Amino acid sequence: MGIEIAGQIEKVNGKELSYNDFAERYLAKSHPVVISYLTEDWRAREDWVTENGLPSLNFFATHFGKSRVQVADCDRREYTDQKRLEMSVLEFVEQWANKDSVKDNGEDDDDDGESVLYLKDWHFVKEYPDYTAYKTPPLFSDDWLNMYLDHYQMHEDRESFQKYDQISCSDYRFVYMGGKGSWTPLHADVFRSYSWSANVCGRKRWLFLPPSQSHLVYDRYMKNCVYNIFEEVNETKFPGFKETTWLECTQEPGDIIFVPSGWHHQVYNLEDTISINHNWLNAYNLSCVWELLWKDYKDTEESIEDIRHISDDFEALCQRNLAANTGMNLNDFFIFMSRFALGNLVLQEALNPCSSAMAQNLALNLSTIKIMMVKMISAGGVTAKDVYLDLRETLEDPQFLRFCRDMGRTYTMIHKEEDSKVLFPEEFLHKIMGFADQKMQICSPNDLVEMIDRYSTCSSNPVA
Repeated sequence: MGIEIAGQIEKVNGKELSYNDFAERYLAKSHPVVISYLTEDWRAREDWVTENGLPSLNFFATHFGKSRVQVADCDRREYTDQKRLEMSVLEFVEQWANKDSVKDNGEDDDDDGESVLYLKDWHFVKEYPDYTAYKTPPLFSDDWLNMYLDHYQMHEDRESFQKYDQISCSDYRFVYMGGKGSWTPLHADVFRSYSWSANVCGRKRWLFLPPSQSHLVYDRYMKNCVYNIFEEVNETKFPGFKETTWLECTQEPGDIIFVPSGWHHQVYNLEDTISINHNWLNAYNLSCVWELLWKDYKDTEESIEDIRHISDDFEALCQRNLAANTGMNLNDFFIFMSRFALGNLVLQEALNPCSSAMAQNLALNLSTIKIMMVKMISAGGVTAKDVYLDLRETLEDPQFLRFCRDMGRTYTMIHKEEDSKVLFPEEFLHKIMGFADQKMQICSPNDLVEMIDRYSTCSSNPVA
């Protein structure tokens, strides 16, 4: 069964694209795009690439060889993904180099029994913070997820989630490396986040399916997704697949692809390739993140419904399972949104009366968080009694002030405003406290909504 290609993904010059244009044309409209000329000054494009444009395997072996990484075996399926192996970067590079040497000797390795390996999800930035391989382009810097995880763990209760430590304390910035023929099965990104993927070297072929057609690649129960769109797809199991229409593009070295929320995609490396990939979320796709999280919560609840009557704390069990399967549970989401909203209030107040693009961005953030909290209230999303944010403790915490300052630097960079606008004198913090409930705690989505409303009523920078 072949697939129908309906068109090509648009390609634009990144140097001619302002942030506001990008937000209006692609973030708000959830439309994919290929963006060129944003990676020329990256150190990675010098250090990681040989003179003839190939991955510099020797550089990785020499400088990062001891790192332990996850490697996908592209020829072996395990459940809904490719089988994962753990090895050092040195071991991965040696296997890659050995396979290349067979090709160079003119031997046919198509039937040599060796799998095509693909290094994926390497948390390079976290592991090597002093090596600046690249800087996130301003177009993709309104990144609530990684901004938050640079200062906080996703799970507050570390003891309960010790077994999920990798999820608890990491980020969503990755390096991928693979030889020609390595690939990624059909999927939509974690959390229904946005993603951007930059080719440091090599070329990739991307196939995209619009969200309006996503149901066509699932079985009738909406549980199992097509694995490989170029294999024979079982029409009985996936009766809608034949109706799908796809967009495609070829990503060249240096190009960055923006993948919107909910777009299923399958990717092939046409050459030996290194890429840098981020998952991220912000005000424009927060509703997609919430909708998936709530769906996953209800699925989790349904999957263990038969033990509700014997469970000491069924809700806590649901939250633990949700965190294990999704990477974030409802309580995590609530605390994440509470801290982020509070940081936005601090920045808004520090700007003084201002109609700048940055102030408008912060107002959009707060209004979007408020909408999500109203949805949580309607759904009954947070019920744990010990989930709360103490305002005085938070506002006086140096870690939170560092979070606010980093947030401020990010938004001034995105909107090309002066850093001096963002100040944090003591009186601002006390004023922010005044917008909260007298109990000085945010214990529920309703508390957060009320605090944002009070701020909007009393402040010179009202929330939209």
